[in-house]
Amino acid sequence: MFLSVFELFKIGIGPSSSHTMGPMTAAVRFLDQLRDRARHEPDAPPPVALRATLYGSLAFTGKGHATDRAVRLGLLGFLPAEIEMTAAEQGLGELAVTKTLRPPGLPAMAFDPDKDVVFDFGPALAGHANGLVFEAFDEAGEVCCAGTYYSIGGGFVVSEAERLHPASASADEAKAWPYPFSSAEGMLLMAQQSGKSIAEMKRANELVVNSTDALDDGLVRIWGTMSDCIDRGLALDGELPGGLKVRRRAKNILGQLAREAGSNRIQPHVASDWLSVYAMAVNEENAAGGKVVTAPTNGAAGVVPAVLRYYLDHCVGAERGRVPEFLLTAAAIGGLIKHNASISGAEVGCQGEVGSAAAMAAAGLCAVLGGTPAQVENAAEIALEHHLGMTCDPAGGLVQVPCIERNGIGAIKAVAAASLALRGDGSHFMPLDNCIEAMRQTGAEMNSKFKETSLGGLAVNLPEC
Repeated sequence: MFLSVFELFKIGIGPSSSHTMGPMTAAVRFLDQLRDRARHEPDAPPPVALRATLYGSLAFTGKGHATDRAVRLGLLGFLPAEIEMTAAEQGLGELAVTKTLRPPGLPAMAFDPDKDVVFDFGPALAGHANGLVFEAFDEAGEVCCAGTYYSIGGGFVVSEAERLHPASASADEAKAWPYPFSSAEGMLLMAQQSGKSIAEMKRANELVVNSTDALDDGLVRIWGTMSDCIDRGLALDGELPGGLKVRRRAKNILGQLAREAGSNRIQPHVASDWLSVYAMAVNEENAAGGKVVTAPTNGAAGVVPAVLRYYLDHCVGAERGRVPEFLLTAAAIGGLIKHNASISGAEVGCQGEVGSAAAMAAAGLCAVLGGTPAQVENAAEIALEHHLGMTCDPAGGLVQVPCIERNGIGAIKAVAAASLALRGDGSHFMPLDNCIEAMRQTGAEMNSKFKETSLGGLAVNLPEC
């Protein structure tokens, strides 16, 4: 199993990796599918109109997550990591007037942005809770090309064909990875045998597919984007979009913390407030549609940056040169969780989002504070264990309540987990692998009302006023 650090940490836009970034990417992929059809079937009737239909969680919370807007942006050719917002807004404005798509390499196609993104509130598609279907129509009004895609969390997208026939590495390809661990048990065994840290093994695997410069530059870019997102969130105030009238709080909390600095009346638990304000700053930016890094998702994007900023700005002996070690360790843990369970709130609830993020952050912090591989695994297990059963029930389908505060609490749990693990020798009762499996089983048994549909939990228990 190999999942790159740059697949876990993707630069994109808010408010959701599964409901915004994934559908945008799927739309771009469908345009590529149409181009492939034109190349391989030159005599086939050309498409003249297009429609997208959203299913499952994408339908139920798609409005709050701006999924319809994301689909339109994708059909205009924009990808999350490369989007330039001025050009994107101009494209959306033109599409609203012309109701016509003009993708490069394809004929013009009719597409009414208000009617041709359909929210289907019936049963979800069989492949995943986040499904969407694109259909292209010919002059006779018949479907001439269709594509089914699933947004499986963290910005990852698979087609129906990929779901049914997943690519599997050959034995020779598997041997290409110096440390091909697919479980925490295997990871610890390889660390023991090699004498390497988890980050060192992860780096060695990354260098199979990335040059040293590309890996190092990419990690610098990831942390730079995360740090910039914190700074933007701390500098802005006002009301978040979406209709819930939720106001940004990070700037005000930062002001309070700054005024208290140097006071002899600061409570010892103020460290929790710093962790919370860093995480909330990120998730307020995400809720506003700003540039964020999936970590491993947008809904949980604040935990890892908050803990890493906390390490750099508040921990004794912190070294900026250890940022790559933090990120690589966190990515190794995130890869295990995604491979053996899920990071999708629509699939397993928020335990798969904030729970996974807390495990990743705890592992990263434990590593840079000098933890052994066994202590790092213990830190990840503690953090994940104490998120088991957490539902995904966003009010109004928006990534605001309880998501913003939840990231702050997840960051606090991550630091507590790392600290507890460092107080021990790495031996503990519940292995991380078993905890990941417990999360998978819990998610499978969880009612769909609590898996990013906004049909249960906090989402239906709103203030009357």
